[in-house]
Amino acid sequence: MESLSWSQITVEVLIRFIPVWISLALTFSISIYSKRRTGLYGKLFDSPLGMVGFGIVMFWVFTAIFADLIMTHDPLTQVSGMKNKIPGYPMSSAGKEGVFQHYLLGGDIMARDVFSRVVLGSRVVLIIAPAATAFAFMVGITLGLPAGYYGGRFDTTLSFISNLVLAFPVILLFFLLVTPEIRLAGIEIGNYTWTIPTIMASILFIFPIIFTIILFNSRYFTQPNKRNFLIGFTVLFGGWLYLGLAWDADPLGLISIDPNILIVFVSVVFVNSPTVFRIVRGIVLDIKTRDYVAAGQTRGEGPWYIMLWEILPNARGPLIVDFCLRIGYTTILLGTLGFFGLGLSPESPDWGTTINSGRRLLSIYPHPALVPAFSLMSLVLGLNLLADGLREESLKD
Repeated sequence: MESLSWSQITVEVLIRFIPVWISLALTFSISIYSKRRTGLYGKLFDSPLGMVGFGIVMFWVFTAIFADLIMTHDPLTQVSGMKNKIPGYPMSSAGKEGVFQHYLLGGDIMARDVFSRVVLGSRVVLIIAPAATAFAFMVGITLGLPAGYYGGRFDTTLSFISNLVLAFPVILLFFLLVTPEIRLAGIEIGNYTWTIPTIMASILFIFPIIFTIILFNSRYFTQPNKRNFLIGFTVLFGGWLYLGLAWDADPLGLISIDPNILIVFVSVVFVNSPTVFRIVRGIVLDIKTRDYVAAGQTRGEGPWYIMLWEILPNARGPLIVDFCLRIGYTTILLGTLGFFGLGLSPESPDWGTTINSGRRLLSIYPHPALVPAFSLMSLVLGLNLLADGLREESLKD
């Protein structure tokens, strides 16, 4: 059986992505129809740049969601005879004589399906990058708000620590954190070894719980029953997640995180938190001089209520824009780490690892490296365009 031509491959790829096209059409239709009732999100659809960026980002989000339907083969399985094969190469199905399967983007140097690895790679990237960025924002906001609001020695100390971290080149600091020597180093106490990733996770992962408790306490201080219920739920549910993610000690055995992903995750949070802290601190220094903040202080509102419910909502524009940009930076960092074989396991289908395994074939078949590289580039481009659109519309707000 002959290999597929590039036009046939293109048609087959488009057909595989039918769930994504349907989801994009529905998302845009509903969003445009209700854009006047959805605030800043709705205003995004008045910006051509924002719409293009949103479309690219949502394409990869839906690809990650429907990856199991889109993939043609197991991206981790090595197939005999598929090593370094060209796009559209036909292979007979196992146990089915005369039945052929086409590997749309061919095979890589390890005889794995390139198309399926690129598709599943979107899920790996879009799980780690946004979640790690969100944790970094929790840390930066929790520390940046009081630092900018109170000032003094607290602000000076935290600013010095953040400047100390930012003094290191980001890529070099990232490499140091994920190298095996640092990752496996630790202190043995009793029967448990406190590795550096575990120590970092135990500190950084507590901030979302602290932030949520302070948020509920400041908002519902005058409604003790509701406040106590929400805080109690946060402690129980957050503590359960904390035990599973930071210590791999979930009593129910449902929550855990792979050690390779954990070190990448905490490294992203650690590297991004100081920058977010400085952004939040700078915004608070500006906003706390506004009249509505003085009015809140005159009414007797507490400091944390003012910070979380007066200052933070008015800082949402710059923070949302920076959040989008920071996901893009994190995506590049993950790709860089995967390319150099650091952090995630060598079998991981993330785009950086896939580019690394395909670069050895660039002089013969460039597709194993170019396709994941283009995927990474398109996602970062979409995030940057989305951030530009949000910035443009937030300035009008």
